[in-house]
Amino acid sequence: MKILVVNAGSSSLKYQLFDMDTNEVLAKGLCERIGIDGIVTHKRPGKDDYKSNVDFPNHKAAIECVLALLTDKEKGVIGSVDEIAAVGHRFAHGGEKLKKSSILGDQELEYLESIVGLNPLHGPPAISGLKACKEVMPSINHVGVFDTSYYSEMKEEAYIYPIPYELYEKHKIRRYGFHGTSHRYVAAKAAEMLGKADAKIITCHLGNGSSITATVNGKAVDTSMGFTPQDGVPMGTRSGAIDPTVVTFIQKAEGISADEADKLLNKESGLLGVSGISSDCRDICDAAEKGNHRAQLALKILVHNIKKIVGSYIAEMNGVDAIVFTAGIGENDRQIREDVCKNMAWLGIEIDEAFNKSCPRGETVDISAKGAKVKTFVIPTNEEYMIALDTLNLTK
Repeated sequence: MKILVVNAGSSSLKYQLFDMDTNEVLAKGLCERIGIDGIVTHKRPGKDDYKSNVDFPNHKAAIECVLALLTDKEKGVIGSVDEIAAVGHRFAHGGEKLKKSSILGDQELEYLESIVGLNPLHGPPAISGLKACKEVMPSINHVGVFDTSYYSEMKEEAYIYPIPYELYEKHKIRRYGFHGTSHRYVAAKAAEMLGKADAKIITCHLGNGSSITATVNGKAVDTSMGFTPQDGVPMGTRSGAIDPTVVTFIQKAEGISADEADKLLNKESGLLGVSGISSDCRDICDAAEKGNHRAQLALKILVHNIKKIVGSYIAEMNGVDAIVFTAGIGENDRQIREDVCKNMAWLGIEIDEAFNKSCPRGETVDISAKGAKVKTFVIPTNEEYMIALDTLNLTK
């Protein structure tokens, strides 16, 4: 059974075609600069990449290009579009109603359109991608997989904010959490490696956007991102958690609007704001090694905040069986991993620092020190496979 996974952005469309009988990726690629001048990159295992300029006036044109490439006699991997059994779509936000992956009919689409205000950045392009795919492939099922759904079973005390309760009832202001598909994937892998279904696991998805999640017995019990992906640890350009009064103070002191303050905290803060160099952790690490104080400070702030959240989740879960690092920084930045785990031996968290420095990239590895009470894993995330698996299970 072949499943197409689509992740639509405002001017892009990523895709992967899975053969779920063999768990293989047959092809994957990216349509960029939709609505501008258009570029497509198409990749197949063991074959040369194909890249070309293509006119993409909208998402429909992009998905038509994808299907043409997948069925092309030379560049394709299937004989006909009819071989695609279903399409899985990534959605950042499912609101309070779409609490699990769902087949997307008219009612579900109507609800997704109604919560765009909760998800103004990622919602509209994902909906555009869905509509385009349904128009081009109307006879098959389209499934939505929501990053927020992993947190749908958290207890009220974990997701209700201490503001007037009427604001939750009226505007649905609450902790939703994000990156849920990634956390779900790596937490399940970690539980499998532990051989313990009821494991207490803390997963650290660290990248340009970062979040940390506590999972017990396969269910998320808390997470660092909140009403928006702005909350939690500092990120590439996002401030993460700060005193809320800082926002109103900045507005008054700088004479800026709410929208300008939102831009400052979402696009100009985090690692970029502190370092003054870049939002890319690799650039900041390079500058820190050369003695740049602000770059060093940005990294220390990041590690400090990760440690605080990890420690709080251990208290919340009454223990921990495994710490997992994933995503761009988590999988590749050996120094960040070492610094996060340093001086945590009293909690049972100890890593083999030499192996952490030399372990292979892109592979699942156990970097725990010999005899450590808590396991520490590096697990590459695979959100697209989780989307394909949910799509398979809902449509087969």
